[in-house]
Amino acid sequence: MENRNYLIILYDYYGELLDEDDKSYFEDYYFDNLSLAEVASNNNISRNAVHKHIKKVEEKLLFYENKLKLYEKDEKIKNKISKIKDKNVKELIINVLN
Repeated sequence: MENRNYLIILYDYYGELLDEDDKSYFEDYYFDNLSLAEVASNNNISRNAVHKHIKKVEEKLLFYENKLKLYEKDEKIKNKISKIKDKNVKELIINVLN
């Protein structure tokens, strides 16, 4: 999986664990596709500071996944569910998990 997409997925799982500035910089950069310079200009900080914040967020997201493995576990569950032949049982399990 492309690293960018993986980080965005991890953000969906762990974004609430980040502080507001880190969430803002990450969202501007990854979701709004702003350049580092644009994020820096919008927040009145240096481009280098934005880069450091984004790298820090990336490291935190990877750390959380390494420790908690929520994404990994979710993928394993989806894989197991996809192998269930009985559609009624499959739907029941999906409804329970949602």
